[in-house]
Amino acid sequence: MTFRNLTSIITLFTIAAFAFSCEKDEGKNPEINFKTGTNYTIADGTAKAGSTILIGINAKPSEEKDPLISFNITKSVNGGDNVTVYNYTLQSNEQDNYSYDYSYTIGESAGDVVKFIFTVTNRDGLQGQKSIALNIE
Repeated sequence: MTFRNLTSIITLFTIAAFAFSCEKDEGKNPEINFKTGTNYTIADGTAKAGSTILIGINAKPSEEKDPLISFNITKSVNGGDNVTVYNYTLQSNEQDNYSYDYSYTIGESAGDVVKFIFTVTNRDGLQGQKSIALNIE
C-alpha cells in the first residue's frame, strides 16, 4: 500500500467519523403566551355578541440561532375553515421578542363558537401556537 493510498483511507475514515458523530439539531418550537391583566381575554370562555375583546400575545424564540420571522392569526366559526385575519412578517428588531394586541368586535350570533389561533414561526419553519375558543351569548 502506498503512502498516498494510506493517506486517502485515513482522510476518508476521518470524514466519515466526523459526519456520523454530529447530532442532528431537531430544533425547538418558538414560545408564545397570552398576555394577562385587566381587559385581556386569556382562555376559552364566553363573549357577548357585539362586544369587543382584547387578546394579547408575547412571543420569543426558544433558541437564539432561530429568530422569529412571522406572526399569523386565524379565525374559524362553528368548526369551519380557518381564515387568516392577520398576517405579519416581523422586522429585524422584532425577531427576538414580539408582542401584539388583537382587538376584535364579536360579529357572530348567540350560539356560535369562534376560535382564534395565534401562530408564530421561526426561521426554520417551526411554529408555536395558542388558541382561544369563545361561545357567543
